[in-house]
Amino acid sequence: MAAQHGRTTAGGAKAEAVRRVVTPAVDAAALYLEDVVVTQAGAKSVVRVTVDLPEDARGSLDSDTLGDVSRAISAALDADDVVPGAYTLEISTPGTSRPLTELRHFRRARGRLVVLRLRAGGTTSGRLVEVEAGTGDDATLVLEDGTRVAVADVRQGKIEVELKRLDEAPDEADPETDTDTGAARDDTTGAARHEEG
Repeated sequence: MAAQHGRTTAGGAKAEAVRRVVTPAVDAAALYLEDVVVTQAGAKSVVRVTVDLPEDARGSLDSDTLGDVSRAISAALDADDVVPGAYTLEISTPGTSRPLTELRHFRRARGRLVVLRLRAGGTTSGRLVEVEAGTGDDATLVLEDGTRVAVADVRQGKIEVELKRLDEAPDEADPETDTDTGAARDDTTGAARHEEG
């Protein structure tokens, strides 16, 4: 499966050259190349490469995969020498602070709490469960409560950071029991303890 590729936001010709060199490494990892930025920091260049899972994937990019693609990108840049002189390479994922500005961003946000600022004024929020049909502004966002919002009606979208997901909440029937191990919980330390009778 070939990866899709996003934009190059800064660095002009250098960033385009970096994109050309790192694309095969990102493709081989079946990831999406979100962005490439090359800036100057004194005598050094800073190369920032942002990668993400494909838009049909749910969840987050795991650290092992990010480490693997980081090594592959570094090796590709070393082999091709498109950034002359010393440079710092930064590889990251978009994270939850990325504004939802493209249809693929909304598709990647499925399952997350979102806040949508509407063009007509006001906001709506909820868990995004689906992005229906369409290839752009004609797509529809469906929230968990059944609310439907056309992408064309959204001025700005963002993911709300959740400190504890609902599906990860402890068992309400027995708050003193660790739901993973069945061990009694010591709420003073946050640790689990196991007691045998």
